[in-house]
Amino acid sequence: MFTPTGIKITDLDRSGRKLVRHGGKQVLLVAQGGQVFAMANRCPHEGYPLSEGTLGPDCVLTCNWHNWKFDLGTGAALIGRDPVRTYRVADRDGEILIDLSDPPAERQRARALQGLEAGLADNDRTRLAREVARLQHAGFDAELALAHAFQIRNARLEDGMTHAHAAAADWLLLADRAPTEEARLAARLEPLGHIAWDTEGAGEFPYSEGVAGWDAGAFVAAIEVEDEPAALARIRGALAERIPYARLRGPIGEAALAHYADFGHCAIYALKAGQLIDRLGEAVAEPVLLALTRMLARATREERLPEFRHYARALAEWDGSGNAAARAEDFTGTSVEDTLRRALAASGRPMQQLYDALIGAAAFNLLNLDTGFMEATGNPIADNVGWLDFTHALTFANACRHLCEDRPELWPRAALQIALFIGRNRKYVAAGEHLPRWRVDDRAGFLSGRMQTLYDHGLPEPIIACHRLKVLVALEDELNAAPDAPWAETMCAAVNRYLDTPMKRHHGLRLASQALDFVAKEG
Repeated sequence: MFTPTGIKITDLDRSGRKLVRHGGKQVLLVAQGGQVFAMANRCPHEGYPLSEGTLGPDCVLTCNWHNWKFDLGTGAALIGRDPVRTYRVADRDGEILIDLSDPPAERQRARALQGLEAGLADNDRTRLAREVARLQHAGFDAELALAHAFQIRNARLEDGMTHAHAAAADWLLLADRAPTEEARLAARLEPLGHIAWDTEGAGEFPYSEGVAGWDAGAFVAAIEVEDEPAALARIRGALAERIPYARLRGPIGEAALAHYADFGHCAIYALKAGQLIDRLGEAVAEPVLLALTRMLARATREERLPEFRHYARALAEWDGSGNAAARAEDFTGTSVEDTLRRALAASGRPMQQLYDALIGAAAFNLLNLDTGFMEATGNPIADNVGWLDFTHALTFANACRHLCEDRPELWPRAALQIALFIGRNRKYVAAGEHLPRWRVDDRAGFLSGRMQTLYDHGLPEPIIACHRLKVLVALEDELNAAPDAPWAETMCAAVNRYLDTPMKRHHGLRLASQALDFVAKEG
């Protein structure tokens, strides 16, 4: 439907351009080369008025703010990224008419998703935000953008699943709790920005295409021998058979806990993958499961490192006969070997008692982390520790509790691997009087308030913000499961300290010192 503008073609020929305002829209009319063009007056880059731009030859309009250039006929960006919207024009007795009707919703959806793909490739947060807003404006669920992003960027994940997937369900949970539309969009944009960050400049790493019927034992065996194609074939079989993640989580959890895999990330991702699939549905089941399977097959097996060499023996000796009481203080300040031994000594106790003791010890470590290690410049690479080495004990324990609900026989592995965190981190702990300073009196208010800060966290690296959220969500989940847990006060204080302490993310002197030392010893 064409709308009269009240502007005569002869008037436009004299001035070269005219601005039309109608129904909240600003449309720029331009006459050049015997033709009349109509386009949105707002530059798609940052919204500056194209009516102040420069007309060049060959029907090109330049936005003078950042030198983006647009084809008047098609709206294509000749320099720049986003196209500008164009409108059909007509002539009725010398008056210019404009078709101001919006394109069909599906066309708007296609344009927004195409722009989203470009924004992901360029790691352009501003464009990602605009395209998601366009999806919403056209009447689509903004979560469609996230599902699409995981689909199209999946083959660029060389090592499979990342924290972008693992934190996505938590960001969507935060979006559900958002107090404003802006906060809701901000939370939904976080995992989009994260997957763009993780895949920027990455090549293509296709997943093998074979399909085999789902067999839980065969899947676990394939992961054990690091046979990624065989494991992927079984997962593709599960997808073909439409097996829900609830049935897959048990064997996936078994594979994740078969080793102290990737510093506990495998177990965490096994939990979070299911939460993400539950939230976004079948649209993400394939990309998430393929990425998770690749990650499981390629994960490091850290119990093979010298500092964790006692784990295999402890697991072999676990027979559930130990009857020693388990208390958090029994596990604080102990070596890896002693921590494992004390867990064995309590193996016959109710698992909740041992679990509480281990989380209590992890809370003590987190509360008393010696931040001097993060500031040091002459330490060896093995001592490059930080807050995330300590917070993982909580998020890993939270994942283990859920995975072991499906498979209680996995508890020995889970408990002993939590013990590895505790024993390994003791070197970096300096006990002090931290509890009074960081005590949290209102737990619900603390959790809610700290989550509120994440809508506008100001952190450039997605991995730092997502860890803050994952820690808060894990803590909330654990407190909901056991509000009177003996570790609750210490863990809340520890998380409070973690969130309130500036995190050094660039270690220039340390990097240089370690590089010089490394090269000197290369031989």
